[in-house]
Amino acid sequence: MHSYRDKHYDQVMARTAGRVHVVRVTKTGYVDKQGRRRDYSSAYLRRTYREGGKVKNETVANLSALPDHVIDLLDAALKGEQLVPAGQAFTITRSLPHGHVAAVWAQARALGLPGLLGRPCRERDLALALIISRVVRPASKLATLTWWDDTTLGSDLGVAGASTDEVYAVMDWLVSRQDAIEAGLASRHLAPQVNPARMALFDLTSSWVEGRHCPLAARGYSRDGKKGTLQIEYGLLTDPQGRPVAVRVFPGNTGDPTSFTEIVQVVRDKFGLTRLVMVGDRGMITTARIDALKGLEGMGWLTALRAPAIRKLLRGGPLQLSLFDEHDLAEITHPDYPGERLIACRNTLLAADRARKREELLAATEALLAGIASRVQRGTLAGADAIGVEVGKVIGTYKVGKHFQLTITPTSFTYARDAAKIEAEAGLDGIYVLRTPLPASDLDAPGAVTAYKNLAHLERDFRHIKADDLDLRPIWHRLEERVKAHALICMLACYLIWHLRRAWAPLTFTDEHPPTRDNPVAPAQRSQAAQAKASLQHDEHGHPYRSFTGLLGHLATLTRNQVRFPGASAEIPMLTQATADQSKAFDLIAASIPLTLR
Repeated sequence: MHSYRDKHYDQVMARTAGRVHVVRVTKTGYVDKQGRRRDYSSAYLRRTYREGGKVKNETVANLSALPDHVIDLLDAALKGEQLVPAGQAFTITRSLPHGHVAAVWAQARALGLPGLLGRPCRERDLALALIISRVVRPASKLATLTWWDDTTLGSDLGVAGASTDEVYAVMDWLVSRQDAIEAGLASRHLAPQVNPARMALFDLTSSWVEGRHCPLAARGYSRDGKKGTLQIEYGLLTDPQGRPVAVRVFPGNTGDPTSFTEIVQVVRDKFGLTRLVMVGDRGMITTARIDALKGLEGMGWLTALRAPAIRKLLRGGPLQLSLFDEHDLAEITHPDYPGERLIACRNTLLAADRARKREELLAATEALLAGIASRVQRGTLAGADAIGVEVGKVIGTYKVGKHFQLTITPTSFTYARDAAKIEAEAGLDGIYVLRTPLPASDLDAPGAVTAYKNLAHLERDFRHIKADDLDLRPIWHRLEERVKAHALICMLACYLIWHLRRAWAPLTFTDEHPPTRDNPVAPAQRSQAAQAKASLQHDEHGHPYRSFTGLLGHLATLTRNQVRFPGASAEIPMLTQATADQSKAFDLIAASIPLTLR
């Protein structure tokens, strides 16, 4: 029979022999005196033991004041885990950006772009790497070669360490396959089965050239505002939604009509599309080009009239301002356009904007002319020739010199607005007239206006190619075939971007659902959801919206690490934990995050 001393001794021994463990306690829903709801967390070191057949706990220490990571380490150690210093647990031998190239590669594979380029071979891998690189990090070919070593794209596609000669050779290989690649895209997006409207958009732009030895470089009208520089011209063919299909490069002094003639031949002879409606602006599809199209069975057009032709319709013709009293579009006919429909439109907001701009430019020009008149009056500028030289320097600055009447004598200079010319131009404000041979049963008037305004999609592609995303300009290549290959790479990269921007719209500032316009003549509007994106800058979960390039930059932070554990000779590739936005970006393109690009 045990004594009291023996029983107490047994209880103490039971407590000291029990196992120690970490317990975390969370209290939620506590409301303080100020009525604020608070949650509290605490951690304790407890010992579990048996006493009289019952399991009991004893708090050995309160750990709540310790940092969370220290509590985690103590908990792991008590559970029997072997803890070693971080530097001795494993070594990350290299970490490379992966997420951005992986996403673009996954989209390229989903679109069948590798197969479109050709059969599997080193040339195809190099070409695909050039296209993906142009999307992710546009740069010169030499800079791209160096960058391949600093991302998983180079090692996974086997292009790391490629030489400049290889890259230039693959550009020649790619341009030799241009017709086949573009024919494949045309069958996907312009064939009657997928393009029931049988429409295609075409427009021309330019980019300046660095150097003096490119045979395509010439002086012409610069759409980049780079006066006095050599340039090239290139035209882009797209489907009605602006999805790029083909690109053609021309000498820098090529006019719009010449390029249009060539693309029509490409569409018919190389793509096999003999029934198609070509949509282009008034400078592209001229009367001469239309006469040529009339000789090609099955080819239609949709374009707009130039200002002199509209002015002729206004002078006692069928185009009267009263047509727009109740509606802002009306169909008219004129004997100068037999077999064609003329669709007249008037945009009142555009008319007001043009009137405002014209007044501002006239006032700015008057200010310049007033300075010259003051000099003449003070006698510091004299002589008809000298006055004329000074007037010539400023009269065309704002492109409204035609609206002024100028009188120059050896001792005087006067100027005045030409009210008649200004009034004549103002009469055309906001008015444009479309022309097409398509019957109303195939394309009604609102549909024609919408189709013509779709040229804005093509202009957006030009912005992506030239400035926003792909940085095509300036042209540094010297050989003609290399310039064409450079434009083709940028066009195929734009094809990828077209799909990526649509897929990633929920993560970016892109308007996911632009409002449908009841009136096609009215200007486009942003949806309320897009306006909320721009205002709030983040979604309801607090995730920030990003630009397209900003999202690619965020994806680049998803890295692939080469990990070596103690005692192991091989390295194990491991991806960092993806963020919610990175995971969603891959979900939106229906792809899992790949460990390697193969």
